[in-house]
Amino acid sequence: MISTAFVLGAGLGTRLRPLTEHRPKPLVPIFDKPLITFAFDHLMASGVRRFVVNTHHCANAYTALLGMENNAAIYRGCPIQFSHEPVLLETGGGIKRAAPLLGEEPFIVYNGDVLADFPLDSLIAAHEGSGNLATLALRSEGAERRIQWDQPSGLITDMRGLIGGRNEPAFLFTGISIISPEVLNHIPAGEIVSIIPVLVDLLRAGGRIGGVVIDEGDWFDIGNINSYMEVHSIIASRKQGISYLEEAWPTSIQNKAHIDSTAEIRGCTIVGEGASIGARARLENVIVWPGENVVAGSMIKNAVISNGTVTQSSCTHGCEPA
Repeated sequence: MISTAFVLGAGLGTRLRPLTEHRPKPLVPIFDKPLITFAFDHLMASGVRRFVVNTHHCANAYTALLGMENNAAIYRGCPIQFSHEPVLLETGGGIKRAAPLLGEEPFIVYNGDVLADFPLDSLIAAHEGSGNLATLALRSEGAERRIQWDQPSGLITDMRGLIGGRNEPAFLFTGISIISPEVLNHIPAGEIVSIIPVLVDLLRAGGRIGGVVIDEGDWFDIGNINSYMEVHSIIASRKQGISYLEEAWPTSIQNKAHIDSTAEIRGCTIVGEGASIGARARLENVIVWPGENVVAGSMIKNAVISNGTVTQSSCTHGCEPA
């Protein structure tokens, strides 16, 4: 059983601007639920009971959301410790900086800006007792298939073509992995470095870097405005939520939202908690963040309303609200 996870929360989210101007990307809401809390819930369903989150951009937004007590936050009874990076250190550097908080046992690394709903048990089983320095969760479909994996041995043979000379099929890295503490000895302290070149160096030295392909369930990369809109549409169109969440989620019209009786709501429109939709407003495929105000007579389609700003999307995949 793996009890600790390092959740990456320090990203700038530049491709999601202006949504991320005043909050870290992992805190953008999905049906009013902060994205990073899906990672927490997913990990807790597989036995994780302690979290470390790195922060950088708008770090105080995490404590505002989760609260702080004795230098730790609590999420559903599980402690969350924060590792702040005044200078963004990327994945490897962030893990190294957080090392004193991670303990001496293998831990799960989970990108805080992905939404995944697939079983983690096979990843944990593939790592335990394998002798792997790291084990990566892979998928066989996706645009960014840059990890080569040998199925008979269960080992990764190349990453991003940095080693070369291999003919194994390429797979997508989900951003979810298990790291053994020995890897930390190979990450330079205080340097800006991704975990990928660290793992590649270990591969070249003969280290075991494993992988397991998990194609069941869902995996969403919330990379830009269009993919942010699309994940809402896909989830709403299924009339079902995420396997590890309560059945009440998702809800399109949140608590304490006020919608004037003359307003018109169409397609996959989500109205956040405390938001207000004025008289004769017409919204179609619009995500209204909590507390936002849509003035009377507004006509908005295929957009996100956040921080008082309307951000248009070219995503036109509409659906009936859940």
